[in-house]
Amino acid sequence: MYSNCRSLLVGFGLVFSAAAANAAGLLTPVSASDQLLDLQSHHVRVVINNGFARTEVEQVFSNPNAYELEAIYSAPVPEAGALSELTIWAGERVLQGEVVPKEEADRIYEEEKSQGNEVGKADKNAYQNFEFSVYPVPASGSVRMVYSYYEPLKIDTGVGRYTYPLEEGGTDDEASAFWTLNDVVSVDFSMEVVLKSAYPVAKTRVPGYGGKVEETETGELLYRFESQGAILDEDFVFYYMLEENLPGRLEVLTYRENEDKPGTFMMVMTPGVDLHPLEGGADFVFALDVSGSMQGKLHTLASGVKKAIGQLKPEDRFRVVAFNNTAFDLNRGWVSATEANLRETFARLDQLNSNGGTNVYAGVHLALERLDADRVATLILVTDGVTNQGIVDPKAFYKLMHKQDLRFYGFLLGNSSNWPLMQLMCDASGGSYRAVSNSDDIIGEVMIAKNKIVYESMRHAEISIEGVNTHDVGDFKIGKIHYGDQLVLFGRYEQGGRARVSLKARINGQDEVFSTEIDFPELATAHPELERMWALDQVRKIQVNEMAGFVDAGEAKVAIRDIGVAYQIVTDETSMIALDDAGFARHGVERRNQERVAREVQARQAYPNSSGAQRVDSAQPMYQKRSHSMSGGGGALEPWVLGVVALGGLALLARKKSAGRTAKGVALAGLVALGLATGDRVEADTYYGPRWTDRDAGVARSESSIDQSIAMFWEVSEDEARVEPRRRPAPVVSYVPPPRECHPSGYVSQVIEYDDGRDTHKVDQRRNKGSSRGHFGFNLFNAIPVFDFVWGEGHLDETDSYSGRVRR
Repeated sequence: MYSNCRSLLVGFGLVFSAAAANAAGLLTPVSASDQLLDLQSHHVRVVINNGFARTEVEQVFSNPNAYELEAIYSAPVPEAGALSELTIWAGERVLQGEVVPKEEADRIYEEEKSQGNEVGKADKNAYQNFEFSVYPVPASGSVRMVYSYYEPLKIDTGVGRYTYPLEEGGTDDEASAFWTLNDVVSVDFSMEVVLKSAYPVAKTRVPGYGGKVEETETGELLYRFESQGAILDEDFVFYYMLEENLPGRLEVLTYRENEDKPGTFMMVMTPGVDLHPLEGGADFVFALDVSGSMQGKLHTLASGVKKAIGQLKPEDRFRVVAFNNTAFDLNRGWVSATEANLRETFARLDQLNSNGGTNVYAGVHLALERLDADRVATLILVTDGVTNQGIVDPKAFYKLMHKQDLRFYGFLLGNSSNWPLMQLMCDASGGSYRAVSNSDDIIGEVMIAKNKIVYESMRHAEISIEGVNTHDVGDFKIGKIHYGDQLVLFGRYEQGGRARVSLKARINGQDEVFSTEIDFPELATAHPELERMWALDQVRKIQVNEMAGFVDAGEAKVAIRDIGVAYQIVTDETSMIALDDAGFARHGVERRNQERVAREVQARQAYPNSSGAQRVDSAQPMYQKRSHSMSGGGGALEPWVLGVVALGGLALLARKKSAGRTAKGVALAGLVALGLATGDRVEADTYYGPRWTDRDAGVARSESSIDQSIAMFWEVSEDEARVEPRRRPAPVVSYVPPPRECHPSGYVSQVIEYDDGRDTHKVDQRRNKGSSRGHFGFNLFNAIPVFDFVWGEGHLDETDSYSGRVRR
C-alpha cells in the first residue's frame, strides 16, 4: 500500500454546489393547470470594455395553449447592473421600455392588460431578482424580448471577472412555494463575450462551459459558446487575467454631452505600492451558521473547521463562534493554536446540533468581543446576509462594525444575496467582501482571499481632486485598501480643466501621498451610458446610507425614484413599462429612454473601437511600483486559507436546494486537495497553471495544468460520476475508513461500511483505468471516500454497490 494514495483535503471550495437550485426562467403559479410556456431561445451578448460591461439578452417565449397567456420571466439581479433597455416584439408591434415610478408602471400595465392590449413591464425586487412581465403571448404563438444592462467591473489582484447570473440564491422561500419555474431552453442557447482590454491578457477561463476564445482582427478577444437547448441553472463566469508586472495606474472614462450640462466620470485606480506580509501572531475568529438549514451538514462543517484551525501557527490565536437563534463561543475566549486547545475545540465541534433560525447580528456581536488592540484581528463571515432572527436593523450592524479596528472579510454566497447589508458592514469597518457564485473558480477565489487576509493594508485612505469642481461623487474616504484592490469611483464635474488627483494613505505606520495631474475634457461623447452607471452608484450609496440611518427613509425613497426616472434605470422605486407609441401617448409618458437609447446607439456606431477607461497618468505616473497580481509576492497558498474558504462551500450546501450537481463541486474541491496531497504547494505565481506529481514512484505519475485538469474533472463529474440523488451516501453520521489499496497499474479497490442515520451501507468500490496515464484517488477530510479521477487516453470503470447497485 502506498501512503501517497490518500489525499489531504483541507476544505471544500466556494464552488461546492448545493445542486439544482431555483434558476432563471419562466414562472407559472403552482396552482395553474395550463401547459407551461416554452422558452425557445436564450442568447446573451456581452461587451467588456476596460472597466464596464454591457449585457444584452434576447429570448423567445412560445405558448403551446389554445388561448392567450401572460409570460413572467425572472432572473437574478446583477449586483451593480443598471437595467436600461427593454424591447418586445409582439406580432407586428414593437414595444419599447420607458422608466416611470413603480406605482405608475403597475397601474398602466394592469389597465392595458385588462383591455387586451400588448404590454410589458420590468421590475426589480430589492436585491433578489428582475421580473419581466409580457402580455399577451398569443395562443400557439410567440413573442420576442430583448433587455440590456450596464455594470462596472473591477480587476482584483490582476484578475477580471464577469458573471452572468442565472442560478437563484434560494433566499425567497415564499416565492419558491408559489411559483413553478421552467428554466429549460428548448431550442437554442448561445453566449458571446467580446473583451476589450487596454492591457495584454495572459489567460482567460470559463469554468463549466465549452466554447473557445479567439483574437479578432482588431485585437479584441471573442468568446462564443452555442448549444441546442440549455438549462438556466448555472451562472456563467468569465475570467481574464492580465499580464504580470503591470504598473500601478490611474484610468478615467468621461462623458459630457455639451457645455451646458455637467460631465460624468468613472475613475479606476489600481494602486502600485509595497504591501508586506503580516508578521508575528495574529487572531482569527470564524463565525459559523448552525441554524436549521445546516441539518445533515454539521458533521462535514465540523470537519472543515478542524482542518482550518489545525493549520494555524502556534503563535496565532483563534475563536470559533456559532450562531442560530443566538450565538455561542465554543472556546469561551481566545485560545492559542496548541495541540491541547485543538483537541478540546474538536470535541466541542463534534457536539454541535443544527436547529433554529439565523441571527447574524448575534454571531457578529459575539465574534467581535474581546478583541486585543495590540494584535491584528481578522473576522471571516460567511453568509447570504439574510437575517430572520434577533436584531435585523441595519443601523445596529453599522454601529457594531464601525467601532471596531479589525480586518473584515466576508463571503456573500450565491445570487439574490443581501449585498446592501454586507456593503454596509464593509463601509463601517473598512473591510471587503466577495460575492461568490457557485460557478466561480475555487483556486482564484482562495488566492484572492488569502492575499487580502495575510498582507498588510493601506489605512486611512482618502482620495482628493483639486483644480476641477467635482460633486455627487462616490465616497472618497476609502478607509482601508487591501492587497490587490482596485477602486472604481463615479462622480460629476462642472467644467473641463486640469486637475490634481491624490491618494493619501498610511502604509506600515507612514503617511504616503500618491498624486498626478490629469485633464477633464470639455466635451466627451463616446460613452453616454456612463450616466446610467453613475446614477446606479448614487442609488446604491443612498440605499446604504439609509440603512445606516444617515438618510431619512422617506427622503431616500423619493431620491431613488427621481434618479431612476431622470436617468432611466430600474430601481426599487421605478419600473420600466413597455408600450407602442400610441400607448405612451395615451398615458402621457415622456419618451426619455427613447432619446437616451438613441444617444447610446449612435455613440456605439460612431466610436466602434472605443476602449473604455484609459490610463491618464502615463506622462506623470501616480505610482512608481507595479500593481499587485497573483504572482506579485503572494507566496505559497497557506492550507488554513483553504479551510476558511471551506466554510463558504459548507454554507452553500446549507442552502435549501436539492442535490443534483454535488459531484461537480466535489471534483473542484478534489482539484485543490490534489495540489496539497501530493506534497506540492500551490504557488501564487501559478494561479492558472500549477503542476503536481505523485511523489511515490510506484504510483502512476501525472503532470497536468489546472486549466486542463479542471475541464477533465468537470467532464468526469458531469458525465461519468453521477450518483442517484436518492441513494447518495450522505450525510454520514458514523464512518470507519478502511485501508485503501492503490497499485502501480492504476487498479484501486476498497470496501467501506457506514451509517447515514437511516440505513447501514456496505459499499464495494472497484475502479480501473484504461491506460498508464495519471490517476488520483482521494478521501474527503481524509475520511470519506469521494472520487478517483483518471485522465489521458483511457477510461474510468467504477461500480459501487450499496442498498442496490449504481453505475457512476
